[in-house]
Parts: sequence; C-alpha cells; structure tokens
Amino acid sequence: MAHVGVPRGTARKRRSVALLATGVLTLPVLAGCTSDSEGPTPVAVPQDIAPASRDRVADGSTLTWAIDAVPATLNAYQADADSATTRITGALLPSLFPLDARGEPKLNPDYLESAKVIEQEPKQVVLYKLNQQAVWSDGREIGAPDFVAQWRALSGKDSAFWTARNAGYERIEKIERGKDDLQVRVTFSKPYADWRSLFSPLYPKEVTGSPGTFNDGARATLKNTAGPFRLRSVNKDKGTVVLDRNPRWWGNEAKLESLVFRAVEPKDRTDALTAGTVDVADIDATTANGIALAARYRGGNGGPPAHGPGADITPAAALRSWALAHGSDEEAAEAAQLAREKNREAVAVYAAEQKSLQGFVVRKSLEPAYTQLAMNGESGALSDDRVRRAIARTLDRQELADAVLKPLGLPAKPPGSHLALAGQPAYKDGSGALGDQDTKEAQALLADAGWTVGGAVRRTEDTKAGSEAEKKASGEATDKASGKATDKASEKASAKATDKASEKAAEKEEKGEKEEDDKASREEGTYIVGDDKPGDGPAGTGVTAQDKGPAGAYAPAGTPAPAPASVKARIGKGGKPLTLRFVLPSGPGSQPLRTVGQKIVDMLDAIGISTQITKVDDESYFKDHIASGDYDMALYSWPATAYPATDGRPIFSKPEPATDGSLLVEQNYTRVGSDHIDQLFDRAVSELDANASRDLLKQADARIWAAAGSIPLYQRPQLVAVDKKLANIGAFGFAAPRYEDIGFTGRQAAGSPANRKK
Repeated sequence: MAHVGVPRGTARKRRSVALLATGVLTLPVLAGCTSDSEGPTPVAVPQDIAPASRDRVADGSTLTWAIDAVPATLNAYQADADSATTRITGALLPSLFPLDARGEPKLNPDYLESAKVIEQEPKQVVLYKLNQQAVWSDGREIGAPDFVAQWRALSGKDSAFWTARNAGYERIEKIERGKDDLQVRVTFSKPYADWRSLFSPLYPKEVTGSPGTFNDGARATLKNTAGPFRLRSVNKDKGTVVLDRNPRWWGNEAKLESLVFRAVEPKDRTDALTAGTVDVADIDATTANGIALAARYRGGNGGPPAHGPGADITPAAALRSWALAHGSDEEAAEAAQLAREKNREAVAVYAAEQKSLQGFVVRKSLEPAYTQLAMNGESGALSDDRVRRAIARTLDRQELADAVLKPLGLPAKPPGSHLALAGQPAYKDGSGALGDQDTKEAQALLADAGWTVGGAVRRTEDTKAGSEAEKKASGEATDKASGKATDKASEKASAKATDKASEKAAEKEEKGEKEEDDKASREEGTYIVGDDKPGDGPAGTGVTAQDKGPAGAYAPAGTPAPAPASVKARIGKGGKPLTLRFVLPSGPGSQPLRTVGQKIVDMLDAIGISTQITKVDDESYFKDHIASGDYDMALYSWPATAYPATDGRPIFSKPEPATDGSLLVEQNYTRVGSDHIDQLFDRAVSELDANASRDLLKQADARIWAAAGSIPLYQRPQLVAVDKKLANIGAFGFAAPRYEDIGFTGRQAAGSPANRKK
C-alpha cells in the first residue's frame, strides 16, 4: 500500500534537485561515536505471516494480491519503478541475498552455492559460485554473461542506459568467468563493503545487454525469468498482472498455481475485501478496525446486531415500531412498514458485508521504514542548527509515536537511528548526540540564536500617542538643524518604556498567565490552505480581534502603544516572530500524518513558535514540495536498508555546487549536511571489516542527529488484511516473501478463491 510522504521507489534510487548551501554545523559533544560491547537490539515486533510448513499448505489455487496500480515498468533499476515493481519482480527474478526477519542479507541457496571475498589485496575480489541447476525460463544457464551485461548497464559509464542508480556498480573494474561456467569472479577498483547489494534483482542479458532492451524491453513484459513464477500477462485496462508457476523452476515448486496482482487504490481496499475480489491487501487503521468489528458482529437469533444498522434500536423502540406498523392508523402504519423494510434491507446488506470481512484477519508488524520530521535548512531561521536543535528538543517523540502505534496495539519506541532500525546489526541509539526533550534547553538554544520571548515586539519610536508624536517630529527637525541630542534623549526614553513593556510580557509568561494569549495566537498563527481564516487580520499575523483592545480605550499622552498580547508571547527577533511553514498532505489516507503534525504544532506553540500549516494534495506533496524544497517543516518516511553505507549517503550527504551556482541534492531534501558526515560514509562503504564499518556508520548517525535536519519519530505500522486460510503471508516486516511457500491451508479447489460471492 502506498503511503503519502514516502519517496517513490527504493532508498537506493538517485535523484537530483537544486538547492542552496546550508550553514556550517555547530556540533555538540557527540555520544555513542565509538565501538561498544552492547549486544544486538531485538526486533521491535516480529513478522506476522502465519508460518506453516509446506506439507500443511495445499497445492493449486489462485491468490489475488492488491497493489496500488499496475507498475509503469518491470525494470527495477528505472526511475519510475515502485513498490509494485519490487513485489512482482521478487517472484520472477533472482535475488542473491534476500533479507531475513532481522533485516540482514542472507545467501539464497536457490541461486548461489557460495559468494565471498577471496582477495582484499591488491584489490577486492568476490567469487560467486552459482547453483548448477539455476536456469532462465528459456533453459539457458544463469552465468557470467548476465553479470557482465548488468554491470555495464548500471556502471554509469554509458549514458544511453536510462538508469536510476549505479551505486556499487561504478566500483567494479572487471567481471570474469571463473574456473568453470558456474563461477563468476568480480574485481573491484575500490573496496566495496556492500557488495552483497549488487545483482539483486539479476536480469537476463537479453534485457541489460543493450540500451534499447534495457530502456524499453522490460517495461511491460519480462520474457525471460528465473523465479518460482513466470509472467503470463500484464493488462493495464483490467488492472492485473498475472503470474503462473515456472515449469523450469528447480527449487521447491510453488504451492499456488497462479498469483494475480490486482490494482486497487488504498481508499477502495475495504470494498474490495468485502466484495471478495482480493485475498491480501495492505490496509490502513480504519479498515483494520472494520475487520476487528466484523469479528464481533452478531445478527439474527432474535437479538439486535452488535453494531451497524439496527444496533441502536432498543426493545421498546422495536415494539413501538411494530405497533405502529400494525395499528389502525393506515398512514402511520404505511410509514412505519416502509421504515421497517428499509432497516431490514440495510441490516441484511451490512450483515453480508460483515460476514465477508469475517473471513479476513489483520496481520500486523512494524514496516521497515520510519517517519521523520524534516526541517529545511536551505534558508531562513532553520538554516541555523541551533534553531533546528531547539525544535527537536521541544518534541516529545514518545507522545508522537504513541499517537500512531498504541491504538493499533503495536510497541511505540521512537527510533534511535537514521541508518538502521531496531533488530538490525547496524542499529544503535544515537539520539543522545542531540539530547532528550528539554524545554529549557530548547529555549536556551533559541535565545543563543537571538530568538527570545518578546523579540517579536517591534520597538519603534513612533508608537507614542497624542501630542507626544507631534513633539517628537518637531524635535527631529530641530536636531537636524542644530545637531543637538534631542532625538537621542527621545530614543532613550522610548526604548526604556518599550523595554519595561517587554519585561512585563516575559514576567507574565513566567507566572503562567499567557493562556488566553496563546489561544489567540493558535487561532490566528495557524493558516490552513482551503480553510476559512478567523478574525480580520491578514493570514499569519497572529493578531486577533481580542488583541486590539476594547473600543474607545485611550492611553495617556506619551504612553507607548502596546504590542498585541499574542505577539508578546511569541518567540521573535528584531520585531519579527519565528513563524514556520508546515506542509502536510490533505488526503483521507494521510490522517496519521496530520494527527502527528497537529501535535507538533501544539508542542512548538507551547514555547512560542508560530506554525502555519499548509495542506496540499497527496499527489503533489512529495514532488512539488518536499523534493523542490517548498517547505520549512514536513513529515515523510524513509525505508530501512541492509546497506546504510551505500543507501544512506545520498540521503544525508552535503549538497555540492552546480555549474549554475546552485547546489545539487540527491535525496537530501532537508538540505542539511557536513563534510565530516560524508567522510564517515565514504570510509564505511570502503571498509571490508563489518564491525569497523558499522562503527563508522554509528559515528555518522550521531552527527546526523546533532545536525537536526531529520528527526525520526516512529517506525511505521504495517497492517495487512489476509484471508484466514492463507499461510506464510502477511506483515513480513524486514523479510522478503518466499513466494513458493505461500498458499492456502487445507484443501482449496483450483481457481480464484478471491471471488467469494460467486
């Protein structure tokens, strides 16, 4: 299921957009930057797939699996590949090192007998020994020519190949046949720690051998495959991709006879489950709650249903309705009979829907991805790392995680790393480099950056009432002629009066007497696109009608005009409040992001930071706002990876100058980075000692925390509706599916079980 705010495709896709330079980071003392003896962190939630041995899974039948849309391409290395591309090609093509339940790459014996580094000096050499039974669906052996063709296509040396990434392939110097056709020898020009990430998926040389076949030949079809399934058809009009068993598959035969991927938009998943047109679907919390309700539904037996139509009809109301329907008043009886018939029909329809949903179960885990608060460090207040760190230390990350995960019965511990998730070998909580939530420390950081309570008050001389303003104007003219200090004396008096007003405002806040002011500020300082704006002032001014004071009130001559109460309570500098633009998606599937966003707004409001929420269409949210830098704060997610040294660098690397004077960003949409972070990534990706490489990544993560451009908030929930009879499928967590083991328990007739209503 697609989620708003997730970059399209995988974390290993390369993108470039223009941005401006960020300021130099002021790094605090960093915790957790060296090796430690702590054991591995357990996975927060195990996968939930109803595991079953193959002998308990029936042979035959068809499974229908919901995807968001038929993928634009079946070439996973192109820019428009998406999660559906990954899901489908996973059943069709070789993956040499699929991930296990802990997010670690493990050798796949269906394709490899072994793969290891056999030389480090003078150059790194990896020797792959292929499974001698491994063949493409046309009967040709998988071998060195396939590896060579994929390397040349993805190396980045030939721009005729339209590739989205070349990470790792550009480090390969040559690929040779080993002692026999089943050995592939890969020599690297530079050491590459993440060599296991290469050649997965592996395409046949018929696809990668030329720019024409690479660019266009694998977009809508794959004629040659090497997985437990083969591609039968792609029908964009019907919204289906159909796979059949691969008769040349040498591994365990697929339990399913066919596997159908059906395009179903997330908003239509409940209807599809109810109609019985899909067996498996990623769902949101609303649909999950609907399935839970269906499990408790009861109807008939003379009693009212547990919920839905008719559930609120009491016995007394039912008796009264019956009496009216059978009474002597014909007009009232007819109306009552129509109402009773309408209710019976509604109950019957709802009962049928509930019965359909009762055939499903929600399998849940945590998705291998985390949602973050991104702060755009390109310009403005957020270009100062002290302001970003102050915002980060204001947030109660635990409260935000609880809001999303606790209602789903999932553990809600905020992630402690940008580069790995709990359970992965590279995981270590590096958030100590930023510090825990601490409002006083946040205010101190803001003050150090010049943003103070009362700083939003504009201290000018021309705010005096009555004849004093005229005297001041006259005095200025005299000073110009005589060169005397009358104006300086006036400035001193005005500044003294203004300072007293600021002191009173600060004193008022310390005494906790700002509740009404904050309320007014929240009402006017939060601007939501498409919503009506309360009050008469311009958007974002933070001045309400209450701030203007009672009509007809006059200050004594010579009294400075008071600043609005809401401005007094705001953090500001030089008479300008600290106001940030918070961009959030507006679609129905984005409600969790908006819930978290509103909580962040409230947390920042408590320390005087104004936030203007801008709601935008889901379709344009990432492309037109996040990637282009049109935001101050935003919420979006990054997928976890088993190769953070490779995949993390483009996300957190320092922007580089472009020829036109701008800066180039790959996937670093926060525009925050440093040379030191880049150097640590470069060292980690070239370090062949796994433990040493992980230590370097932990140091990089600590500095990413300190830079405070990205603040991980929670690991995303993974909710999957699955037919109760299905085994070895559901919420996979980190692990890759074993498609050949998926199937129905018990006897299941061949054909589509998804169409339950037929």
